[in-house]
Amino acid sequence: EVQLVESGGGLVQAGGSLRLSCAASGFTFDDYAIGWFRRAPGKDEWEGVSCFSGSDGSKYYSESVKGRFIISSDNAKNTVYLQMNSLKPEDTGVYYCAARKTSGLCTYYVGSYRGGYWGQGTQVTVSS
Repeated sequence: EVQLVESGGGLVQAGGSLRLSCAASGFTFDDYAIGWFRRAPGKDEWEGVSCFSGSDGSKYYSESVKGRFIISSDNAKNTVYLQMNSLKPEDTGVYYCAARKTSGLCTYYVGSYRGGYWGQGTQVTVSS
């Protein structure tokens, strides 16, 4: 059974850091892309934050988090991490990881993961 489990969310002050984890089971990252997405409170839209391709190792970040967030993977643990530094109140939201098959680059366009696998989400709250 394929499963993604996020963890690491919490409450932090602006300027602080959190590290989110996305632990996968039932598949390995070799031919999957992992994306991180968030939904702000009271908003319906999804925002793609970052992605990692297990196929070619590519990593991408949205402009809103570039330079502050770092995506990484630990193949031995079958886990992808999102290190979030210099957090801002506007980073508040529920963060989700998702996985989709890929033979190359990753994308953080949410539509590309519609047929993929999703975790249950983890809440991140950044206070001002």
